[in-house]
Amino acid sequence: MTPSFLKLVRTAVHKLLAWKLTDIQYNSSLACLVSPSMAKLVYLLTIMPLLLLLSEQCEAAATSCRHVGAGGAAAAAGRSSGGPQVEGMFVFGSSLVDNGNNNFLNGSGVRADYLPYGVDFPLGPSGRFSNGRNVIDALGELLRLPGLVPPFADPRTRGRAALHGVNFASGGSGILDHTGQLTGEVVSLRQQISNFALVTFPDLRAQLRGAAATAADHRIKRQDSFQRCYLSKCLFIIGTGGNDYLLNYFNPRKNGTEGGTGTPLPEFTRSLITKLSHHLQRLYALGARKFVVFSIQPTGCTPVVRSFLNITGAACIEPVNNAVALFNSELRQLVDGARSRMPAARLAYIDSYKIIKDMLDHPAKHGVRETGRACCEMSRSSSGVLCKKQGPVCRDRTEYVFFDGLHPTDAVNARIARKGYGSSSPEHAYPINVKKLAML
Repeated sequence: MTPSFLKLVRTAVHKLLAWKLTDIQYNSSLACLVSPSMAKLVYLLTIMPLLLLLSEQCEAAATSCRHVGAGGAAAAAGRSSGGPQVEGMFVFGSSLVDNGNNNFLNGSGVRADYLPYGVDFPLGPSGRFSNGRNVIDALGELLRLPGLVPPFADPRTRGRAALHGVNFASGGSGILDHTGQLTGEVVSLRQQISNFALVTFPDLRAQLRGAAATAADHRIKRQDSFQRCYLSKCLFIIGTGGNDYLLNYFNPRKNGTEGGTGTPLPEFTRSLITKLSHHLQRLYALGARKFVVFSIQPTGCTPVVRSFLNITGAACIEPVNNAVALFNSELRQLVDGARSRMPAARLAYIDSYKIIKDMLDHPAKHGVRETGRACCEMSRSSSGVLCKKQGPVCRDRTEYVFFDGLHPTDAVNARIARKGYGSSSPEHAYPINVKKLAML
């Protein structure tokens, strides 16, 4: 409830109390049955308690929302004066948005907990697949979050440590449950959402509903202010899908048990989009209302794909790009149609494909020198995806698009975040950007 609406209700109640009985309008049909003065009295006694009840409930609801959330009233004031623009961010997806969850998986073959990963990051090698920040870190800075979003797998990410969000992403994972299993242990998207639903959700609810119960009127206690006042003001970010093509559809070692090379591309893509839609609806049922979905990057231009197919020139592998472009097109349509399945939700689609492709096609305009090679020396054991442990690294990382065989550099991640956050072009952020989404 807005302050102006509360003021309007209170004013109406006070006026009603102050009016003389003879000034009240009343129903003429009621006057035919009883005396005029009695009709006016009945009208007054009927409408006044309803208005008083509405006023009390609106005031209690507003008070409740001022006390629920990571910062309560201070956080709300901060959004208009340089503080956090959202209560928090909850992140799901693959290595492009993973910030260290795979560090805690002993059986994972997809890890970035060693140099040269993190060579430009204040914490050093942290599990981020970049020389510095990933796109989540850069976006969190733009949203003015008070710190880095912690990984779910870290045992310390509980209680108040989770108030500004949690990152559930796992490198190597995808939309399909079995994606990435060939690389070792991964946390599937389905399990990531279960981790939120079964661990983080009740943990935060217990943290925040205590404050709400202290301030709220007894009528409001029955309402779930946790979803209304906190979750609805958080961003739920999804960055996944690329591994479903690299590790399933285009993987020659894949036996085609689900999707795989035996399934026509349009059918495979529709299956991915349908499954992703169900995952979003599951989050929506828990109270998520603001979603940010990232497109798949131009995978056919990545060093690992180009080197695997022995392409030494500047050309990208178009069949791979065409496949992920089809997915991105379907994902954008999913955003358009989401309101029919999630009527209270708002979604922002960030076209990282277009943002990166523009840098690849016009490198000089963006201060880029190297578009085809990785910045670090590649590890043979990772099939050309990951950096060699303690291996050499390029001197000026800002001139490279890709840090390793698949993942962008800090500079590229920062550009994706800036365009997704503030661009007015639907080619970058559709139908609204993250800044506007946060303000809703």
